[in-house]
Amino acid sequence: MNEPPLIMTPPNSPRRSILVTGAAGEIGHGLISLLRHDDVSIVAMDLRDVPEETRSMCDEVHLGDVCDKNFLEHVMTMHETNEIYHLAALLSSRAEHVPETAHDVNVQGTYHLLRLSARLSESWGQRVKFIFPSTIAVYGIGSVEEKMAAGALVEGEHLSPITMYGANKLYCESLGRYYGRYYRQVSKSRPECLVDFRCLRLPGVIAADTRPSGGTSDYVPEMLHAAAQGEPYACFVREDTVIPWMTMPECVDALMKMSSIDSPPSSVYNIGSFAASAGEFAEAIRQHFPDAEITFEPDQGRQNLVDSWPADVDCSRAREDWGFAPKWGMEEALEHYIVPAIRKHYEAVSQETS
Repeated sequence: MNEPPLIMTPPNSPRRSILVTGAAGEIGHGLISLLRHDDVSIVAMDLRDVPEETRSMCDEVHLGDVCDKNFLEHVMTMHETNEIYHLAALLSSRAEHVPETAHDVNVQGTYHLLRLSARLSESWGQRVKFIFPSTIAVYGIGSVEEKMAAGALVEGEHLSPITMYGANKLYCESLGRYYGRYYRQVSKSRPECLVDFRCLRLPGVIAADTRPSGGTSDYVPEMLHAAAQGEPYACFVREDTVIPWMTMPECVDALMKMSSIDSPPSSVYNIGSFAASAGEFAEAIRQHFPDAEITFEPDQGRQNLVDSWPADVDCSRAREDWGFAPKWGMEEALEHYIVPAIRKHYEAVSQETS
């Protein structure tokens, strides 16, 4: 039985009404600062308090659980949401400690939002845009030797994730593709307007002005923040561990650019700026922080997760379809963004505490 439409008429205003879930996270602040325009209404949502700096850029902030479908329906209908950036998720390392909870958050939360987006698209006769950050954790490679031989993976290769987080994200990619292209495909009452689902598979993302939150790829951000504070750091992966990377500004810019084009040919895209090993990062960081004490003490559990991820990703599809272009390599990223921003961050922290 088909669900009834939520609202029978289109929104009263053509103004973009954007819902950002997981707004208190690392991507949320940078994204909201770029989305902020006079013709945009930004509604932030998170389970925990949104920092004041981010809150001040939003029209409304709601504290609530993405697993609560009634709460989501209330927020989306009240604000006439026509665009969603669904950032809320339990990341890979934490998800392995509470896999069932991770499934609830990562899958059920996404399903509730897609389902509501489909109903709103049908009711208004306008496609609700759904932007979904996925991850390189959707890939699963059997051995380090196979990983290095495979090189840069395209979107359809090695999709056998070994983490709950990766499995959740891969399924949600398929779920989004279904709602965006195949929803109720054999029904005589199939709606004309489906969800406009778009997804980026993010590599390791390095933010300079927020502390890392314990993700499996956070060994490089943790290394950097420890060096900037003059603290020793024991890296939890081997020196030769390689995955693709990008900086937070590049990540946010890519999300914005991919969301702005008309009808991209694909719904899922790889992005990444450069590939580098943990040892290469450590050596480069010592060039900027000569007193940095960086050692390597691999944690086998987390090492296994990172070893299953690709050494690099092929971004040809994103380049061809919507002009994705990396801004920096590793050394340029450190010189032009990461190190200056981290120094500035801790100078500000020092002034606040003095």
